[in-house]
Amino acid sequence: MALKPTIYKMSVNRSDLNNDIYDAFNFTLAQHPSENLERMMARVVAYSLQYQEFLAFSKGLFSVDDPDIWAKNLADELLVWIDMGEPAFERIKKASRRAKSVSIYTFNSKSDVWWKQSQKDFAKLKNVDVYQFEFTQIQALALLVQRSMEISITLSGETCYIATEKGECEVNCIVLQSAQ
Repeated sequence: MALKPTIYKMSVNRSDLNNDIYDAFNFTLAQHPSENLERMMARVVAYSLQYQEFLAFSKGLFSVDDPDIWAKNLADELLVWIDMGEPAFERIKKASRRAKSVSIYTFNSKSDVWWKQSQKDFAKLKNVDVYQFEFTQIQALALLVQRSMEISITLSGETCYIATEKGECEVNCIVLQSAQ
């Protein structure tokens, strides 16, 4: 019998002090049986950082051809492609031809090694941003997870200040490559 995903309901209040944007949104998130809480919460932070019209969690790990997060307009054009972890260069090269912008959020203990090995290849792609979350901070965030939760995220500079009912933490978002 196949394992089923774990469902989380989240209510997010986001204050983006960098751009003077203040909004609130709710979503239901499915945690794939093979996905750990760190990866799931890194997806939540990436979603909050990139939040815009049409942004949605895709099937992600349930469908290997889809990104973790994407935005498609009403004409079904792929506007934003967001991958988590350490994706292969060929996958991102293909994504960069399909989507107007591509972002990668790397977050685990292997990300420094992956970036050193991949940096020259990714530099060739003009519409790809690469970010890194500090793994210890993502681990601290994962400790705050509840099946139904309210999250307050304040973005200031490269830091996300996150508060939940169980506590608070900071997650730094380091820019490794910018398409601009």
